[in-house]
Amino acid sequence: MSEHQPAVGVKRIPAEMEDNGERYRAPALDKGLDILEALAGTEVGLTQAEIAKALDRSPSEIYRMLDRLVRRGYVVRTDAERYELSLKIFALAHQHSPRRRLVSLAIPLMRAFVQSSEQACHLAVFDRGQVVVIAQLDAPTYWGIAIRLGAHVGLLGTGSGHVLLAFQTPAERALMLAEHEAAIGELPAPPDLEARLAALRARGYERMASRQLQGVTNIAAPVLGPDGSAIAALSCAFVAQADPARPGIEVAVGRMVEAARALTELAGGQSTSRSPR
Repeated sequence: MSEHQPAVGVKRIPAEMEDNGERYRAPALDKGLDILEALAGTEVGLTQAEIAKALDRSPSEIYRMLDRLVRRGYVVRTDAERYELSLKIFALAHQHSPRRRLVSLAIPLMRAFVQSSEQACHLAVFDRGQVVVIAQLDAPTYWGIAIRLGAHVGLLGTGSGHVLLAFQTPAERALMLAEHEAAIGELPAPPDLEARLAALRARGYERMASRQLQGVTNIAAPVLGPDGSAIAALSCAFVAQADPARPGIEVAVGRMVEAARALTELAGGQSTSRSPR
């Protein structure tokens, strides 16, 4: 292996795993995707031999696939006979809005949540230093607390903000806090923030008294990306109903966690959220 080659985490799927429950296998497609994922894990490119070693295949086995990827413009071959990803995948990704796609996947799940819990629901993301509501559904009853679509909510004092912070690497979390403080001049994070976020991660969701409204409980659960970090938060400003026969907060928490887990799977993420106990 070249001294310039970084660690590559892409490996072939074992044959016994491929056969288990996969009725419609496409080995050639798998091979091409393996190559793309291997190249995505390096900044300096890989030689054909290095790719073959990373994927536990022979160089001749991947030659034709590499040639097709180069001819289709997904991979480029440098003068040093190393292969690198082109910008074609980047361009394809930006031909549609990932945020719009996320909202379209979320709406049916959010609708099921509001029907089963009789509470409003919103979806929020972190954007340029602030937490922004990108989707919102009212409660099915004639009353409820809804957060306006497009509203900016706090990063440090809301369920959505806590969830978005908790499911990040420490470095990314520090960047988010610095960007948030620069954007709105918010006070520094409280000294016990890391401990609270660690407890949230272990629990898998946030459940906290609202800091804005009395008698309201914020419920939020993470929508996770492929690396396990939060790309969005599903949240609800829960208000208890006087009728004990109506859905209570335990029902709402359970349905929120289920909805977030389902959205994570639909978005191709890595779910780590736990069911409430």
